[in-house]
Amino acid sequence: METLNLDLNKKYTFADYITWFDDKRRELINGFINFMSPAPTRHHQDISGDLYTYFNVFLKNKKCKVYSAPFDVRLPKNGEKEDNKIYNVVQPDIVVVCDPNKLDEKGCIGAPDLIVEILSKSTRKIDMQDKFFLYQNSGVNEYWIAYPNEKTIHKFVLNKKNKYELKGMFVEDDKISPTIFPDLKIDITEVFDM
Repeated sequence: METLNLDLNKKYTFADYITWFDDKRRELINGFINFMSPAPTRHHQDISGDLYTYFNVFLKNKKCKVYSAPFDVRLPKNGEKEDNKIYNVVQPDIVVVCDPNKLDEKGCIGAPDLIVEILSKSTRKIDMQDKFFLYQNSGVNEYWIAYPNEKTIHKFVLNKKNKYELKGMFVEDDKISPTIFPDLKIDITEVFDM
């Protein structure tokens, strides 16, 4: 399939994004295109699959839902719902949504309750800076950054001032629990086991 000729210096909206039919994965951050890296590594997929499985089993028959990439999350500013006014569309590795009103056939519109991003060389800066502030400013309650090489997950939770606060750096032999599901214990060693 032929790649579209898009202007990387132009701002786009979700209305533009949904018309791009080619084999490239993209995100929009503040209206600007962010090309997703080539297919994730096998190790990345193993980590994603393990985390997804933990969440999926725990959330079975509960109101909250878990999704894995590719899954579009639209983060509108000022509550805008029209496709041509949404400038932020991301595809996090793992997304947990507890408000069914935020889900539609296009994915999620509004801040999920929890997002997990698994770092790779090509996404490191975007996940640690651009998405960190986008998720914080959009009201994503909890953000986990997984570091495959270090076998570590950093857990950030919004505080009362709507700023992310580091709530822990979880390493092998630790168990991490989402703030919204303290009964879910995820074994870090199992997640990063190759």
